[in-house]
Amino acid sequence: MAKRHLIGLLLATEVDWPAAFEAMIGRLGSIRYGSETHELETERIKNEPFDLRYTPPYSVVIDRLSWWYDLPREWLKKVALMDDVYLLNNPFTFQAMEKHAAYCAMMRLGLKVPATWLIPHKLPPDNPRYVPMAERYNPHFDPEEVGEAIGFPLFMKPFDGGMWVGVSRITSGEELRFAYDHSGERLMHLQASIEDFDVFTRSLSIGPQTKVMRFDPTAHGNYRYVVEHDCLSQELEGEVATISRLVNAFFRWEFNSCEVIVKDGQAHPIDYANASPDIALASLHYYFPWAIKSLVAWCAFCAVTGRRMRINQNTRDYFEAGDNDELPYEEKLDRYATLADAYFQAKEFEEFRATALPHLDELMVDYIESPEFDAVLVSSMQAEVEAERQEEMIERSRSSVASWVADERAADAT
Repeated sequence: MAKRHLIGLLLATEVDWPAAFEAMIGRLGSIRYGSETHELETERIKNEPFDLRYTPPYSVVIDRLSWWYDLPREWLKKVALMDDVYLLNNPFTFQAMEKHAAYCAMMRLGLKVPATWLIPHKLPPDNPRYVPMAERYNPHFDPEEVGEAIGFPLFMKPFDGGMWVGVSRITSGEELRFAYDHSGERLMHLQASIEDFDVFTRSLSIGPQTKVMRFDPTAHGNYRYVVEHDCLSQELEGEVATISRLVNAFFRWEFNSCEVIVKDGQAHPIDYANASPDIALASLHYYFPWAIKSLVAWCAFCAVTGRRMRINQNTRDYFEAGDNDELPYEEKLDRYATLADAYFQAKEFEEFRATALPHLDELMVDYIESPEFDAVLVSSMQAEVEAERQEEMIERSRSSVASWVADERAADAT
C-alpha cells in the first residue's frame, strides 16, 4: 500500500499558484522512492480553534499567511514543536524577516551590504513610560547628520517592510528631513544607494533550487521581472545564487527571494528577507512554471524522505568563517555554499529528483499547454488585475509561458 503524504496550503487571497500547484501534485501520480510507493495530496488549511495536543494530518505545510496573521503563526509553532510537520518557512525566525537581523547577520558574514543605519521612530510608541525614558536616554539627533555620514543619495525604508512600500530615494539632507518628519510610527533604515549599477537581480530560492532573474524595481509590479538569461557572467550568477541560498540556510528558510545589485563585478545584497515571496503569475510570467515545478519537487522531497524540520540555527558554523579575517571573500562564499548544500541536502535532493521525479519536467510542460492551466491563467488575471488591463495581461501571460515551453523543448532537443 502506498504511503500517503498530505501537503497543507496556508493561504490568504492568492489564486493562481495554489491552483497550479494542486494540479501538478494531482498529475504526479504515485512516486516510487527506494522500495516504497508514495502518494501526495493537498489541502487548503482552515483557521480554526485548535487543541494544542491534537495531531495534524500534514507532512508539509506551505505558509503564505502567518507573516501578518497571528493565529496561523501560533498554529505553525505548535505543529513544528509537537508534531514534526515540515514548514516552508520557519516561524521561529520571522523576527529576522523584519530585515534588520538579516542585515546584521550578513554583514558579519562579510557580504557586501551597503552602509545601513537604523534611526528612531519619528512618532514614538504609545506607551506612558516612553516620555520619562526618552528624557533620560534618547538624546536629540539630526537625521541630516546621519545622512551625511552615509552619503547621498540613499534610501529610507521600513525595517520590517516589503514590496517596496514606504521606500523613498533621498538625494539631500533637506529631503531626508522631510521624509523622516513624515515617516510616522514606522521604524526606518537608511541605506546607501548603489548608483549606476550594471544589473539589479532578484533571486527566487525554493530549497536548494535558485533562479536568478533580472529585475526592474522602477517598473509596474507586473513588469519587474525581465527575461534576460545572460544578464550576468556565470561566475557572478553563481555568487548571487550562493548568497540567496546562504541567507536561507542561515535562517532556516526554504522559500524566499533575495535582491542583489551588481556593479563593477561586485554583488551587493540589499533585501533578502521575504516571508512570502512573490510567485504570482502576473508578476513572474515566463518564470512561473519554474517556480511551480520547483515547489512541487521540494515539497515532494521533504514529504517522501521524511526530512525533519530544523528549528534551531547553527549560526556558529557560519560565524567561524565570517569572523576569520584571513579568509578571502571567495573562500568564505565557498564555505557558506558547502554549509547551505549540507543543510538543504543538495546531493540527496538531486538524486531524488532524478530517480523519483524523472517525469516532472514533461508533466510541467504538458500542464502549461493544457486548457486546465489556461483557465487558471484567465481566472487569475480577472481576479488580480484591474479590468482595463485584463485582456493585455491575459495575452502577455499566454505568450510568456508559451516562450518558456518553447525554451524547455529546445533544451530537451539539444
